[in-house]
Amino acid sequence: MEFNAYLIQQNDEGKVTAGFVAMNEEQLDAGEVTIAVAYSGINYKDALAATGAGRIIRRFPCVGGIDLAGTVVSSSDPTFAPGDQVLATSYDIGVAHHGGYAETARIPARWVLKLPPGLSLREAMALGTAGFTAGLAVVRMEHDGLDPRNGPVVVSGATGGVGSIAVEILAKAGYEVHALTGKEHETDYLRQLGAQEVVLRSSLDLGKIKPLGKETWAGAVDNLGGDVLAWMASTMKINGTLASIGLAASMELKTTVAPFILRGVSLLGIDSVNCPMSRRASVWQRLGSDLKPEKVIGQAREIAFAELPGVFDEFLQARIKGRVIVRVRG
Repeated sequence: MEFNAYLIQQNDEGKVTAGFVAMNEEQLDAGEVTIAVAYSGINYKDALAATGAGRIIRRFPCVGGIDLAGTVVSSSDPTFAPGDQVLATSYDIGVAHHGGYAETARIPARWVLKLPPGLSLREAMALGTAGFTAGLAVVRMEHDGLDPRNGPVVVSGATGGVGSIAVEILAKAGYEVHALTGKEHETDYLRQLGAQEVVLRSSLDLGKIKPLGKETWAGAVDNLGGDVLAWMASTMKINGTLASIGLAASMELKTTVAPFILRGVSLLGIDSVNCPMSRRASVWQRLGSDLKPEKVIGQAREIAFAELPGVFDEFLQARIKGRVIVRVRG
C-alpha cells in the first residue's frame, strides 16, 4: 500500500530538492518496528536538512523528520507489539535513515521508545528532540549539583523550541530563570512561561568579555554558542553548571580556562543524538511527569502534513517561537 512521504533528494549538480512523493513499505529502510506515524515535529535541524541550507543529510534520498510518534503496525522485536504507542527521535532518523515525514516509518527497535505515561502522541511531538534536549540538559545539570537554592539560571535563545521548554522546565522546578533573547517583543511570552527576568542580547557588551566577570549564574543553558557562551562562562558562580546545547550563532568558543579552574565551573556538552537509551527513557519519563512543560505543549502550533514545506523558512529566518507539530495522519 502506498503512503505519502516528504523526500529530500540531491540532483547531479549537488542541489538539494524536496517534495511529497508516494512510497511503499518496500522502499523503507531496514528495521524491526513498522509504525503508522501520527505526528512529527519541526526542529531547526529539519529546516536545514529539507532546504539544503545546512549539510545535515548524510544519505540521499532520505525522508526528512528527525522525530516521530505513532502506533506500531508490526514488529519482529518482542519488545513491541501491534497497537503499542511509541516515539522515536534522533539517532540517524531523518538524516541517514528515512524519518518521520511519512505516513509509515520503519525503525530499528533499539531507537524506539514506548510512549511514557503522562504524554499523548501529540504531546510527545510538541516536545520532540527540542524537549528531550532541554530535559536532558536539566537532568544532567541537576546531577552536577544544580539546585534552586544555588542562585539564578539563564537560558539563551529563549524563544526557540529548546529555549522555551528549558525556561518552563526550570521555572516549574523552582529556579529563578532569566531568559536571554534578541526578541524584545516576546517579553510577555517568556514571562508567561515562568521567566522572572528577560535579558535582551543587545544589552550585553560581547566585545569586552573578561576572563572572569561578575559571578551571576548558578546554571546556564546555551543554544547559541560563540560570544554568548563565552559570556556565560565568564559570569558563572563558583561550582556553576553550564550546558552547551546549540550553535545558532556560532560554532566557535573563545574563552579562557579561568572559569573552569578558578571557579570550578562545569561545561556540559548535551548530545541528544547519541544519548544511551537507558538515560533517554529516564528523561522522557520525567518529561511526562515532573518536568512536563504544559504551557509550551498547550501553545504548540499544529500544521497539516501538506503545510510542511511552507514553514521551513520561518525557522531559518528565526520567526518561530515555541514548537511546531506536524499532523502526519488524520
